[in-house]
Amino acid sequence: MGADVTVETLPETEYEEWTRLVSESPDGTVYAVPRYLEVLSQTLGGTFSILAARRFEELAAGVALFESPSRWGTVVVHRPLLYYNGVVVRRRRPRHPSEETGRRLKVLSALVEALDRKGYARLTLHSPGSFSDVRPFLAAGWSASPSYTYVVSIGDMEEAWSRIDRNLRRLVKRCEREGLSAAADGDFESFYRLHSGTMDRKGRERYLSEGAFRRYVETLRTDGLARLYHARLPDGRAVATQLVLVGAGAVTHTAAAAADEEGLRCGASAFLRWRAFQDLSGLGYEATDLTDASLNPVTRFKSQLGGELQQNLVLDGPRSRLYRAGHGAASLARRLVGRPS
Repeated sequence: MGADVTVETLPETEYEEWTRLVSESPDGTVYAVPRYLEVLSQTLGGTFSILAARRFEELAAGVALFESPSRWGTVVVHRPLLYYNGVVVRRRRPRHPSEETGRRLKVLSALVEALDRKGYARLTLHSPGSFSDVRPFLAAGWSASPSYTYVVSIGDMEEAWSRIDRNLRRLVKRCEREGLSAAADGDFESFYRLHSGTMDRKGRERYLSEGAFRRYVETLRTDGLARLYHARLPDGRAVATQLVLVGAGAVTHTAAAAADEEGLRCGASAFLRWRAFQDLSGLGYEATDLTDASLNPVTRFKSQLGGELQQNLVLDGPRSRLYRAGHGAASLARRLVGRPS
């Protein structure tokens, strides 16, 4: 790609420089922060590395690669607790926009070539809506598909309140009248009780075992990368909970949210979301990504919180022959289960 662009795996001594880029770029999220990935690796048993492109010695772009073993080889994919894992690009404001476009395309082309050389069985990158020019990936045989999320602006809380659905505003006010309280605290037991109950009610698997989730949450809270919120009845019992990832840039990310039946009936989820917005705004954050907007009842609730629908992109690199064959056979076997012979 020319002597002015080089691509390398960053050594740990340069993680601080990468973290600054993540915090400054609109593409950056807490999911790309090395300390977050270190905690995730300790929790899930994977490994991570930072593949970075430099242009004239300046760190111009890169991607944090969380690697997991599979029966078909090493894979890099986004997943629960790793919603985004896409490319982070430095932004410049040159006099001529074509200069910035040319620079970006050259850097991304070099990065794509290096990613393809990694030889992953599967490589899937999920980027926030700020990353939209994926032409170098498409030219290299990758595919792109849309995904969606809601992002709530919390820089101006008066405006944020006006954007919330009237019914949710009514529920928030009712919770306040009935004496519910909300705060960030370290009550992991209530968090996991509510998370487990919610996942059981929906027929879904819990994100992590209790021990692993405890280590994950408590380590992130200690490191300033997460805040754990609870809504409590006047008797002190928690009926709604929310885990929010913070610490990289101006946007926070909802990692998990749950409530029990009583919390759902009294509107504690809406109350807690609003109080969390207030707290995060007071800390200087400008927006909250509510994480995913697939068509379901939860997404309708998210839309009522006043967020803007954001289109993201999922990029899929060419998969290895072994992965295609093995995954195809496994999918066929799952479809045939239960069929009469």
